[in-house]
Amino acid sequence: MEKQWFTISVYSENNVGLLNRISGIFLKRHINIESLNVSKSEIDEVSKFTIVVLTTEKWVHNIVGQIEKQIEVIKAFYHTDEETIYQESALFKIESALLFDERQIQNIIKESNSQIVTVAREFFVLAKSGRRHEIDEMHDLLKPFGIMQFVRSGRISVTKSEMQITALLEEFQHN
Repeated sequence: MEKQWFTISVYSENNVGLLNRISGIFLKRHINIESLNVSKSEIDEVSKFTIVVLTTEKWVHNIVGQIEKQIEVIKAFYHTDEETIYQESALFKIESALLFDERQIQNIIKESNSQIVTVAREFFVLAKSGRRHEIDEMHDLLKPFGIMQFVRSGRISVTKSEMQITALLEEFQHN
């Protein structure tokens, strides 16, 4: 089986230690978590973990099964990149003088559809949202000018098809 990118969505109660146990499932199988985001979900008092891994469908299927065995986990799903709509965000801190002295910086900002978040005497900060490769391209373009700081978020995603989690939870709550 060929490795590919999968986005795993885990809906759970918000309990201490769950992230550690979930990451342990990947550690045991020597599968690297490429991206991780945890936030509240569309359902009150339910958290959503969004985990991105490069592995085979057999392994991701097994991992999701193991994750669902965790007592706080309500349901876990996995999807290919083609089945989801996803984004990442990044912040770039750059020396302020470059904004005015290097025309190429202005072109990069315009062509990448990034935004200037703040400008201070010593630095300015750019924000860029998009696919991983778009952020990587912008990083590569800015690197020769000197990046003072760089940070990127984990993937956030929604599925193209309807998720059955809301109906599942309603059914669960009525039992």
